[in-house]
Amino acid sequence: MVGMIFAAGLGTRLKPLTDTMPKALVPLAGKPLLQWQVEKLRDAGITDIIVNVHHFPDMIIDTVRRNNGWGCNILISDERDMLLDTGGGLRKAISQYSVISNQHSAILACNVDILSNIDIRALIAGYAESLLVVSDRQTQRYLCFDENDRLCGWTNLKTGELKGQDGSHLAFSGMQILSPEVLSHLQEMKVDKFSMIDFYLKVMDKMPLKAYVPAGYRMMDVGKISQIEEAETFAENLQL
Repeated sequence: MVGMIFAAGLGTRLKPLTDTMPKALVPLAGKPLLQWQVEKLRDAGITDIIVNVHHFPDMIIDTVRRNNGWGCNILISDERDMLLDTGGGLRKAISQYSVISNQHSAILACNVDILSNIDIRALIAGYAESLLVVSDRQTQRYLCFDENDRLCGWTNLKTGELKGQDGSHLAFSGMQILSPEVLSHLQEMKVDKFSMIDFYLKVMDKMPLKAYVPAGYRMMDVGKISQIEEAETFAENLQL
């Protein structure tokens, strides 16, 4: 299985830190966010990882090289010319998928700025078809799942917007395992820049995208400068 870390974002909510560095290199408990994600994938047995870059791309590339990929084979998907969002970024990265190995059967993709206690080995063990890691945390935007835990829609409770069908509301965590069959449909998107959610809503009727709710799940989106101190404590507790 190949890993994909979405690290190309501008990190505007983390200003002024991201005025001089990419979000992926913001330090937490002595390690940049990117290292936290790489080591989590590595410890679960995933050592072939694609990282996409856009904001201060050379800083990320240099950091990966200086640290020998933290023990992993890291390929860079360069988006410095155009930020492609998560869906477009994954589609571009797929062009390097066969460069790593033609024996891998799926991609585990995650956001660089989400810390969690998820057991990735358990997630991989539960993979038989594409899985979206979700939880019951409170938010405004939810994925909707039917009685078979299959994605059937998306809703924004604040605006009342609903795409697809309503169902059980679960919050997306920014992590997923995608089968080769699902990945093959990325080319059907007619634009270069698009989100994974837009992609999922397009293909959900063609093949199952199942909810995966981790046991005892705790997560934190390191999205705001005001959360850095809290994120430091969260990260330190993950090491205990």
